[in-house]
Formats: sequence, C-alpha cells, structure tokens
Amino acid sequence: MKTLVVLALVGLGAQLVDGSLGMAYGVTSTTLLLAIGTNPAAASATVHFAEIGTSLMSGVAHWKFGNVDWKVVAKIGIPGAIGAFVGAQVLSNLSTEVAAPVMSLILLTLGVYILVRFTFRGIDRRHLGKPMRKRFLGPLGLVAGFVDATGGGGWGPVGTPAILASGRMEPRKVIGSIDTSEFLIAVAASLGFLLALGSQGVDAAWALGLLAGGLVAAPLAAWLVRHVPPRMLGSLVGGMIILTNTRTLLKSDWIDAADGARYPIYAAIYLVWAAAVVWSFLEYRKDRAIESADALAAVAERNVVADLANAGFDHAVAEGQIPAGHPRAPRD
Repeated sequence: MKTLVVLALVGLGAQLVDGSLGMAYGVTSTTLLLAIGTNPAAASATVHFAEIGTSLMSGVAHWKFGNVDWKVVAKIGIPGAIGAFVGAQVLSNLSTEVAAPVMSLILLTLGVYILVRFTFRGIDRRHLGKPMRKRFLGPLGLVAGFVDATGGGGWGPVGTPAILASGRMEPRKVIGSIDTSEFLIAVAASLGFLLALGSQGVDAAWALGLLAGGLVAAPLAAWLVRHVPPRMLGSLVGGMIILTNTRTLLKSDWIDAADGARYPIYAAIYLVWAAAVVWSFLEYRKDRAIESADALAAVAERNVVADLANAGFDHAVAEGQIPAGHPRAPRD
C-alpha cells in the first residue's frame, strides 16, 4: 500500500511537470521504477500503460484550454507511434544486465539536456507563427518515439525543445500538442511491450498508482502551463534525473564504482544542480523585471501620445478650427 501511495504521488508530480513543461512524466516515473529495482522493459511498459490514461486526460484538458494544434499532433504523432512500437520491441529483447545501464545512460543524457536547455536558454520566441513542416516533424517524431520506448521516457524531452527551438509555435501550444500526441506514443509502445513481454511484463497495480496521480494532476497542469516558469521546472527536474541515473550507472556492472569515488561525484552534482536552480530563478526574476519595465514603458508611451493628441485638440478648439459645440470641446 505504501508503494502505491508513493507511486500515486510520483505520478501526480510527474504529470504536473509534464503538463506544464511538456516533458518528464516518463523520464521521472521510469527513473523511480528503476531505482527500486524494476526490470527496465517492465518499467517502461508500466509507465507507458499509465501514460495511456494520463496523456488522454492531459490532451483533453489542453484542448479545452486551446493549447493544441491538431495538424502538428498528426504530423508528429503518427511517426512517433511507429518509432515507439519499434523501440518497445528492441528494449524487450535486451537482457536486464545490458538494458538497465543503457536505459540509465539514455535518461542521464536527457536529464543533462533538460538541465542545460532550460537553465541557460529559456524559451526562444523568434519565427513565431511560421508553419511547422512535415519533413521536420516526421523524422523528429520517429526518433522521439523510439527514444521514449527504449528509455522509458523521451517523447517530451526530445520533441518539446526541438519545436520550441524552432520558435514557430507559442510555447503553450507546443506543450499542449506534444502532450496530446503522446497518447498515440503510449498506445503504440504498450502494444509493442504486450506483444514482446505479454501481460506479465506490466505491473498493473503500479500502473494504476501512477495513473491515479496523473489523472488528478492533468487538468491542473494544463491550466498552470500559462503561469509556471519553465526554466525553474526544467532545472529542478533535470537535476533530479541526472542524480538518480548517475547513481544507477555508478553502481552498475559497467562501472561498479567504490563509495569513495561515488560520493564526491554526488556532491559535485548537488552543487551544480543547486547552482542551476539559483541561476534559473535569478534569470526568471530578471526576465520578469524586463517585462514589467517594457510594460510600464508602453503605458507611458501611450499616455504621452494621448496627452499630445489632447493638447492638439485643445489648440484646434482655441484657434476655432473645431466648433465649440463639439462633444470633446471644453465647456464654460
């Protein structure tokens, strides 16, 4: 029972992050399952079964809030489903000894990308409004779907930053479209795992625990997407993923590092993680200050224009160029 409660809380937190950042539900949940000793293929299968429900609920919520571009969903979701199905087959045929460090390495790479991408770059808003090309979204979906199934997560970390980096869509629509298309990826990956592993490869109770928390968080996340600073979430989630999967790799048969070697590495990661979060917070405050200053400047400019217009009008009345009976003319 305690494990199910923990999984529900993890599902809730992961979906809050995923729904507002467009990534990290699968990466976060899979990282936890690996940390408690779950078989890599079973961990990915369990998470993807839970994602069928959470991504459906998240997609509906994002659609209700106007955060979905259905053309993008179709162009990236169908190739993504193909990649996810193939990735599920590949992971299911790897031995546990090989799959565990391979998956941790994929997750670690995604964690580093998330941390660096959102700590230092924020969101690029250039080229906003330009159409998204199928020749870009198709290959992106294929790769992201494959990585998602083999790594237990990756659809968001690969797809969301790539589309955000293009600057052609509003951030909220990028996140909403990626979250909605993830339903196709979850279904395809789940079918792939079912064919390769059978139903015994999925822990139904754990999937339901993750699903329960995700369903609670999905509508809230779709609303929060307009209010939560992505830089802060990216730094927090990226650091957690890096730390957890570094621990898995250092303890694996690949490295089998001694305690004296592991602890200094953990300490360094904690320091870098803390610095990244602080930096993200400061940059967020700086961006807010700039936005506030720009808003005040815009208001002041409008007031100056209005004052000049009024002054010109009053002068025209005084010169007799506008009749005294005009509605805006001063009265005695």
